[in-house]
Amino acid sequence: MIDINESVMQFLLAFVVVGPLLGAVAALLPAPPGLKGKSPGQAVLRHGVTVTGAILIAAIVLALGFDSDHPSKMQATTDISWIPALDVRIHLGIDGISLPLLVLTALLTFLCALYSYFKPPAGGSPKAFVALLLLLESGTLATFAVLDLLLFFLAFETVLIPMYFLIVRWGGEGRTRAAWKFILFTLLGSVVMLLGLLLIGIKAGTFDMVALATDNGRPLTASVQVIAVLAIGIGLAVKAPMWPLHSWLPEAHTAAPTVGSVLLAGVLLKMGTYGFVRILLPIAPHGFHTFAPYLAAFAVVGIIYGSLACLALAKRGAKGDLKRLIAYSSVGHMGFVLLGIATMTPTGVNGALFANIAHGLITGLLFFLVGGLKDRTGTTDLDALAEETGAALYGKAPRLGGLLAFAAVASLGLPGLAGFWGEMLALFGAFEPAAGLSRPAFLTFMAIGAFGTLLTAAYMLIVVRRVCMGGADQEVPELADVHGYEFAAWTPLVALTVGAGLWPRALLGLTDPAVHQLLAGGTR
Repeated sequence: MIDINESVMQFLLAFVVVGPLLGAVAALLPAPPGLKGKSPGQAVLRHGVTVTGAILIAAIVLALGFDSDHPSKMQATTDISWIPALDVRIHLGIDGISLPLLVLTALLTFLCALYSYFKPPAGGSPKAFVALLLLLESGTLATFAVLDLLLFFLAFETVLIPMYFLIVRWGGEGRTRAAWKFILFTLLGSVVMLLGLLLIGIKAGTFDMVALATDNGRPLTASVQVIAVLAIGIGLAVKAPMWPLHSWLPEAHTAAPTVGSVLLAGVLLKMGTYGFVRILLPIAPHGFHTFAPYLAAFAVVGIIYGSLACLALAKRGAKGDLKRLIAYSSVGHMGFVLLGIATMTPTGVNGALFANIAHGLITGLLFFLVGGLKDRTGTTDLDALAEETGAALYGKAPRLGGLLAFAAVASLGLPGLAGFWGEMLALFGAFEPAAGLSRPAFLTFMAIGAFGTLLTAAYMLIVVRRVCMGGADQEVPELADVHGYEFAAWTPLVALTVGAGLWPRALLGLTDPAVHQLLAGGTR
C-alpha cells in the first residue's frame, strides 16, 4: 500500500471508468491521438494499446493506494446527484470485492489490445474494432465500480452491443446466429432484471447499493425480496451463465474472435456472479435464502453437465471443437462459483470470488492458446488439430505445447495453481452452509461437485494427450512456436495463475473482511 490522497484515488477510479469511453470516441476520429504507425489501421490499433495500457496503469496505482487494512470500506468514492426525481446518483467506489475484478478487467483488455496490434483480426475496420473494444472495457469496469442500481443496469447493458458486433463482424463460422442468440438471451434476462431492480428501489425508497446493503433487506418485506431475487437472479444467471440458461455461451465462444472469447470468458461472465454477491446477498438476504438451495442444485447440474459435454467433445471422432469444449468447461467452472455463493457463508462466497478471478486468468489463457493454434493450423477441430500437429505439439512447438498443458492442469484444479483454491473453498462452504439451509442437501451438492472435479481432470487430460503427445517416430509437420508478442500477452496470465495459487492470501485478504461485513449487514 502507498499513501495516495483520497481526491487522487477518486480521480483514478473515475478515469478508469470513463477513460476507455473517451478513448473509444477518439478512435473514431480521423486522426486518433495514438502513436503514429505505418498505416492508419496500425495507428488506431496502437491507440488501443496506449489507452488500455493507461487504464491498466491507473488500475494498478488504484490498487497500490487501496487501504488493504480496511478492505471492507468503500474507497475512492464519488457521489453526485444525477436524476434527483428518482434519487439516482453517480456513485462510484471500490472495496475488496470489486477491486480484483477491476484490475483483472483492465489487464485482460490491455493484453487483448496488445495481441490484436500484432495479430489484427481479419476483416472489418480497425477503427471500429478498437472503439468497440474500449466501449466494452468501459461498460465492464463501470459494472464493477458503480454503487447505484440503475447505473449498474446501464453499465451491465453497455457491454452487449460491442460484444454483439465483435462476434458478428470479426467472428468465424456461424457468427450471425451466435451473435443474435447472445444478445437475445441477455436482453430478455436484463428486462426481467430491470423489473426486479425497480421493485427494490421503489419499495426501499433508494437505488443506492451501499445504503440498501447496510439496511440488509429490512425495508423490504419477505414477499418483495422473493420476487426481486427471482427477477434479478434470472438476469444475472443468464450472464453467469447458469444451467439451463447457458445455451448461448458455446455458440458465442465458438464463433467469437480470439480476443472476444478471452473477454467474454475472462470478464463478462463475472458480471453475473458479481451481481449475486453485490446486490442479492446483502440487499435481499431473506429472498436469497429461499432460493439458495435451488441455485445450488442448478449449479451442480451445470458442473456435471458441462463436464460431460466436454468429455463427449474430447472423444476421438466426435468432431469436437476445442473452443466449444472450453466454453462448456466454463459452464462447469462457473457452477462452482454459483455453488459457493449459494452457501451464503464467508467460506463459500470467498471461494466463489477467488474462483471468479482464477477462471478469468486460466480460461483467458486457454482461449489465447487456442487462438494461437488456429492461426497456425487454420482449425480448432480436435481431430484436425491432432492431424495438423501430428498429435505431438510438444515435439515441434514445445513452448506452445507446454503452455497448453499448463493451462489445462490449472483448469482442472491442480494444487498450487489458482484454479484449486476457489473450487475447494466453494466445496468447503457447501459442507457447512448458512443457518437455515439444509445441510444434507448441501452435502449432496458438495459430493456431486467433487465428482465434477474428477470429470474435469478427465477431459482436460484427454485434450492434452490428443493434441500434445505423439509417438517419437511420428512425422510432425512444421509449426511455429510461441512468438514474442504472444509471449508478452500470455506470460502475465501464467505468472498470476502461479502467484495466486502459491499465495492465495493476497486475494483472500482483500475479499474476506468485505465478505464478512457484506453478509453481516452491508459495506459502509
